[in-house]
Amino acid sequence: MISILLWLIGTLIVVLGPIILIHELGHFITAKRSKVKVEELGLGFPPRVLSFKRGETIYSLNLIPIGGFCRMAGEDDPDVPNGLGQKSVKTRLLVLSAGSLFMLLFPIFLLPLAYMIPMERPVEDGGIQVVSVAEGSPAESAGIETGDIILEINGEEVKTTDDAKQIIEANIGKEVTLLISRDEDLLSTTLIPRMGEETPEGEEAIGIGMGPVTENRAYPPWEAIPKGLGDYWELIVAAKDAFASLIAGEVPLKDAVAGPIGIAQMTGEVAALGAWPLIQLTALISASLAVVNLLPIPGLDGGRIVFAIIEGIRRGKRISAQKEGMIHLIGLVILMMLVVLVSYNDIMRLI
Repeated sequence: MISILLWLIGTLIVVLGPIILIHELGHFITAKRSKVKVEELGLGFPPRVLSFKRGETIYSLNLIPIGGFCRMAGEDDPDVPNGLGQKSVKTRLLVLSAGSLFMLLFPIFLLPLAYMIPMERPVEDGGIQVVSVAEGSPAESAGIETGDIILEINGEEVKTTDDAKQIIEANIGKEVTLLISRDEDLLSTTLIPRMGEETPEGEEAIGIGMGPVTENRAYPPWEAIPKGLGDYWELIVAAKDAFASLIAGEVPLKDAVAGPIGIAQMTGEVAALGAWPLIQLTALISASLAVVNLLPIPGLDGGRIVFAIIEGIRRGKRISAQKEGMIHLIGLVILMMLVVLVSYNDIMRLI
């Protein structure tokens, strides 16, 4: 159990670590360029494990592995010398939004770069491959083996797992014919998909696990860049649709929101599928967290941006540092309570 937990935490750090670092570097770089004093740039949350000081900034690696921070002087107080609060509204908006902007840009570099590295990834229009065959299932009785490529079901060409599942589900209890490819040979076999009550928990109606046909290859830059940018656009559209479904109430909030434990579980499951799915998940999380962080919630960058915008609208008249600091503190407390609540829901879902 402990080894599984450590593995989940490790995969979570592999995914969230670069995203958090990119986010904090966004704040750090723009703050330094804007002559804002950065007191500490930390990866993880205290207590400190390692640290060193260079110039006016402490660089630290901290014990709690989830999270990070870029602590700038005078974030809410305009009276602190060289602090963020002393800068113009335009500068503060740049520094506060830079973390999310860097996270949005991160997949633009990550996905094309991943295409240039040799790894196992799906073949476009390559079809469906059998990745597992359940013992005693209709598929085993029909002679289907791991590694077989399913070309047709009942004479209909199938290119995705959704195509195959739709045809199979439409023919529950009826005989279906599968045309498969095995070692460049074409074979035809028949089977009968099981009824729901006859199907063991966790198995499909015919007893196979399906996945896309994959290949191990790398692409040259002139092919990798458009492929990566295309994937990024699809990722943005998918994230937009997911948020729209959540706002419309089509997906229950408790099922759509995950805390550190839920993300760790999901990351572990995806990591087991290979490097490419893990990279895609990293890109998705990076873009999603960028949007969430810009929401006008006190304690998040989006909440601080709202105060800067209000000051701009009021032509330099700002809310007092004490009031703003208190509002952000209350927001952080509420956010931490929500993290605890979501984590409890994650644990119950696991149980």
